[in-house]
Amino acid sequence: MENYMKLEIPGKHQNESFARVVVAAFASQLDPTLEEVNDIKTAVSEAVTNAIIHGYDDKEGSILIEGRLFKDMIEVEIIDFGKGIENVEKALQPLFTTRPELERSGMGFTIMEKFMDRVEVISEKSRGTRVKMEKEITKKEGYMTGE
Repeated sequence: MENYMKLEIPGKHQNESFARVVVAAFASQLDPTLEEVNDIKTAVSEAVTNAIIHGYDDKEGSILIEGRLFKDMIEVEIIDFGKGIENVEKALQPLFTTRPELERSGMGFTIMEKFMDRVEVISEKSRGTRVKMEKEITKKEGYMTGE
C-alpha cells in the first residue's frame, strides 16, 4: 500500500458531492485518466447515496469513507452503521429497490459494478453495510515514468 485516507461525514445529501471530490482528489495521486476519475466519482456517489437513503432512511447517521492506494489501483470503502441489507444478493439485482415510493431506479449497485473493477457488499441487519470497491488505474506509457 502506498497511501491511505479515512474520512467520517454525516450522512446528509449535501455531503454526497463532498465525498466524490475527496475520493477523486485522493485518487489523483495515481494519475488516473479523466474517465477513470469520473468512474470513481460516480461509484462513490452511488454508494454514499445508498447509505443515506437506504442505510439510514434519510435520518442522521455517520458514513465512513476509507481509501487505499496501491501501485496501480485504488480501493474505496463506504461504510454505514444503519439498518443493513436484509438480502444482499437480491439488492445487487438491477432495478431492485426497497424505496419505490422515492422513484429511485434501483440501479445503484449495478452502476457501481459497471464503473469499478470489483465491488463487494457486506451487510449485517441492524449493524450496517460496507461497500468495498476497487479500480485499476491505467498507467500511461512513458508519462512521468522515465520510460
